[in-house]
Amino acid sequence: MTHHTIIIGAGASGAILAARLTEDADRSVLLLDAGPDFSTLETLPEEIRYAYGRPRNLWARAFGIDTQYGWDYHATRTPLVNPAEAEPMFVPRGRITGGSTAVNAMIFLRGVPEDYDDWAARGNDRWGFQELLPFFCKNENDVDFQNEYHGNNGPILAHRFPRAEWAPEHAAFYAACRAAGYADCPDHNAPDASGVGPLAHNNVDGIRWSTNLGYLNPARGRANLTIQADSLVHRILFEGSRAVGVLVEHGGELQTIYADEIIVSAGAIASPQLLLRSGIGPADDLRNLDIPVVQHLPGVGQNLRDHPQVMVTVRTKAEQPRDWRMPRLNTALTYTASGSHLRNDMILIPCSNAMTDGVNDDSPPIGFWIVPSIYLAAGAGTLRLTSTDPHVQPALDYNYLVEPFDLVRLREGVRMTIDLLNHAAFAEIIEARVAPADADLTTDAALDQWMLRTVTTSHHSSGTCKMGPAADNMAVVDQFGKVHGIDNLRVVDASIMPDCIRANTNVTSMVIGERVADLIQQGL
Repeated sequence: MTHHTIIIGAGASGAILAARLTEDADRSVLLLDAGPDFSTLETLPEEIRYAYGRPRNLWARAFGIDTQYGWDYHATRTPLVNPAEAEPMFVPRGRITGGSTAVNAMIFLRGVPEDYDDWAARGNDRWGFQELLPFFCKNENDVDFQNEYHGNNGPILAHRFPRAEWAPEHAAFYAACRAAGYADCPDHNAPDASGVGPLAHNNVDGIRWSTNLGYLNPARGRANLTIQADSLVHRILFEGSRAVGVLVEHGGELQTIYADEIIVSAGAIASPQLLLRSGIGPADDLRNLDIPVVQHLPGVGQNLRDHPQVMVTVRTKAEQPRDWRMPRLNTALTYTASGSHLRNDMILIPCSNAMTDGVNDDSPPIGFWIVPSIYLAAGAGTLRLTSTDPHVQPALDYNYLVEPFDLVRLREGVRMTIDLLNHAAFAEIIEARVAPADADLTTDAALDQWMLRTVTTSHHSSGTCKMGPAADNMAVVDQFGKVHGIDNLRVVDASIMPDCIRANTNVTSMVIGERVADLIQQGL
């Protein structure tokens, strides 16, 4: 059977593409995903359905190292530290319909307008902030704000937790930031937002509102939409420079499925990995693995972007609440680093229920983290194929803190965090700071070494199939998502971001799906 469109990946972008494109009853869509599919809210496993409100660490069960709903990626943090001193970094991504929107922290933030205007300035004139604003509004149902910058009828519910529900450390963080002179920021998604205030979440009543729930479920009854889960695409099939189908592993067997157009929406790691296996990428690298070269595109797997972060860990006093039923992420401070020309290039986020080993520790929480993160890093990493076997992960090198500008900004963020923790609002909460130790703070060199050993992902990988005009040698797709030099093949997900945005990638990945669906519906 030949479909009009095959979409590979039912995540933030792919699920939205499937829902929007099948609004045209004459277009048949096959949506493939490597993970399982849960077709109703009631059948979702507890750790996928709920993000809080239960007495267990559902975060670890959905997003941790042993989850059955994720990809078990591991990566190198930075080349600036002896590998023997830093364990490989765990990089979880969702492997389930809904993708990472079904397992993530649900922070519902847009980038600043300058992020998208920068994309437009790079030759993608349909991606400026004003061009994207209607799609941000179309995507959301913001229950807190009704104005020209927000939508109130979209498929994804968004809200902010009232202060009465904030954990004590979040209230103290807000008070400390205000005392330090930072502005109150009631809506971090306002175009001119900056300062400290509540975070928006795509979560209502504890339910994680993924693209599976918001977009796919209302579309499931359409005769022109087929969802095939547990289907790992080995490679894309070509006739010359035209994509014609896919080779898929399903039920222990290989299937060949044909379509008029193939859309890769497998995410910033799996999308370039699939292109490389299919013969699209740096020609020399492909030949080294005996992969026939279909199209030489040196940018595939390059420009790996993220938000490098470290965790300042605090042990709270015994009488302080440590309850998994409470929301973990209520507030954040966005600010501009000293001497930076980039507005809101840093963020501090307090996170309740800190453990000794990140999200993977099943032991009881000890307190909370405050997480300084570089919101627009100067450095970028690489993704490299190591095998033609689709079950073998690629080599991921994030190259964190290689750029001096990044090191200086994160160092300042850690010292700012220590200063905030010394505010009187924390006095009744904190028993002791666990990390960094006092010795790590004695000099800039000592602090830099601690950061290099502990820097980790914010789970916002992006940029590995960069969008840009053909004149840009490192661009992989044009502004319509079409792969340069190939007919009938698009990439539509976080991998096409020219640079990471000053926000979690959750919302922008959804809007990428909305934007390209609209372009396709226009015949572009």
